[in-house]
Amino acid sequence: MSDEKKLAIVKVPAVTLGFWVIKIFATTLGETGGDALSMTFNLGYLVSTGIFAMIFIAAVIAQVQARKFYPWLYWTTIVATTTVGTTAADFVTRDLGIGYSGGSTILLLAVIGSLATWRFTTGSVAISTVSTAKSEIFYWLTIMFSQTLGTALGDWFADTANLGYLGAAAVFGSALVLLYAIYRHTRISKTGIFWAAFIITRPLGAVVGDFLDKPITSGGLALSRIEASLALVILMTLLIHLLPQHSASDKTFAH
Repeated sequence: MSDEKKLAIVKVPAVTLGFWVIKIFATTLGETGGDALSMTFNLGYLVSTGIFAMIFIAAVIAQVQARKFYPWLYWTTIVATTTVGTTAADFVTRDLGIGYSGGSTILLLAVIGSLATWRFTTGSVAISTVSTAKSEIFYWLTIMFSQTLGTALGDWFADTANLGYLGAAAVFGSALVLLYAIYRHTRISKTGIFWAAFIITRPLGAVVGDFLDKPITSGGLALSRIEASLALVILMTLLIHLLPQHSASDKTFAH
């Protein structure tokens, strides 16, 4: 295979309904899994972030070095971003005392900065162009920031805004429906809509994860974080196996 053909390989999936379903499960798993390590095993946010960050870096290296699109590798890397995002956001907002609003603002600027630098450097942030090592690194860096931002946003809406977990889930779910309507009925950039939806699915998964494992007195179901995480792993495994997965070079949502 020539170098030009290697560079043309897109190792991220086409964005379909199945993609969004698996993504929401992955973000929910990130919340329960991150809380399991930092709280259930009592490792704290900083140590847990360090552990998940190493897993994330290893997964990204494997993803960049892969010669084609591997669904299992891709979704493993996504879960790595959601877990590190969970503990990193909790560390920034709680241990550092910045708060949900401050943490969300900083992380939003990080997402915007990452996308702007990526766009300036490569000329496009559409997923169909993620075909070089440079664009892949920008892609995963942006995702990691967006997953961390999503955790802070979820906590902000559920706790600071006093919407509760189900109320916050309804808000983010409605936002996704609105984005879909915008996608279907306007000419607004599909790439911009994709990244907005990608960010919003994270707080949706975060508040659903909190609803599953937080105490009943706090509005949750008080399920075991470990058991909830294992159940989500099983569900994700089934979905990845059953739902069609193909590279974004074949079909993509973001043009």
